[in-house]
Amino acid sequence: MEFLTTYQQLLDVSLISANKDKAPQGLYAPIDYLLSLGGKRLRPVLLLIACEAFGKEAKAGLAAAKAVEIFHNFTLMHDDIMDKAAVRRGQQTVHQKWDVNTAILSGDAMLIQAYACLNEYPSEQFKALTQLLSKTALEVCEGQQHDVDFETSSKLVSIAQYLEMIRLKTAVLVGCAMEMGSRIGGADPEDAKQLYRFGEQLGIAFQLQDDYLDTFGDAATFGKRIGGDIVENKKTILVHLTHAHGTPEQQQELTRWFSDTPKDDSTKIAAVTELFKAAKADTATLAEVARYTKNAFAVLEGIPLKMAHMQRLKDFGNWLMKRTQ
Repeated sequence: MEFLTTYQQLLDVSLISANKDKAPQGLYAPIDYLLSLGGKRLRPVLLLIACEAFGKEAKAGLAAAKAVEIFHNFTLMHDDIMDKAAVRRGQQTVHQKWDVNTAILSGDAMLIQAYACLNEYPSEQFKALTQLLSKTALEVCEGQQHDVDFETSSKLVSIAQYLEMIRLKTAVLVGCAMEMGSRIGGADPEDAKQLYRFGEQLGIAFQLQDDYLDTFGDAATFGKRIGGDIVENKKTILVHLTHAHGTPEQQQELTRWFSDTPKDDSTKIAAVTELFKAAKADTATLAEVARYTKNAFAVLEGIPLKMAHMQRLKDFGNWLMKRTQ
């Protein structure tokens, strides 16, 4: 989709190397490094589309789009520390390239920069946007804590609990971006809330697709090691669906693999991948991705948007559902 490239380039001009002349570079260079690694810019692009959908030019939402993207990357920088991740978007994570203390401090600076971006807006709009970002930021922290609790629990939580976790950890920030863009664009409060719901449903679909790609994706396009979630014993939707629909023998074997740490990771990845396929967890996950995308589109239909803007959001949703990275 060509329009994505246009939005991404607009964002990159503002984001990348924004801190190159700031001192101390030990604080700011890691920020520019992480932002320069690219990514889909999913959240800020949606914010700009929402802003245009209600009559304003994309540049009116650029400061808020930067706030959302910087905040998102702040969470990634700290998540990588917590997960002991070595690779982000095909490159070294910040704490690997520098050290943990640098990643913590640079991440803190990013959080502050995210809020500072919103200073561009008039006082009443600034207040509304800041309140929304603060609410969302706390929910993201709640989702991260649920994720930590679920991974260390000896019991498998329900699929509903897992979906609530990813709603908080991932989807609410997509919803936040949509509502921010629509508010800046001039939407009435009810339409802005509906666009939040659209983004939230799309965000859940996005994370479920991410779970799928971690096992069934292509390392060349995905940017992370395939099977990383299996090695780290992460209880993704594939695990939940295998336990829900697999035979007792398949469930037991999966539990055994997730309680084992073999020297050869590839053996574990291959065995668990086959279990997912045998229990049809792979196709069931894709069905869930499609279901949440359809839910998002149903919300969208109830919002009074021009057909061109509605189609752009639908094209974006369909692209997310079929993405390989």
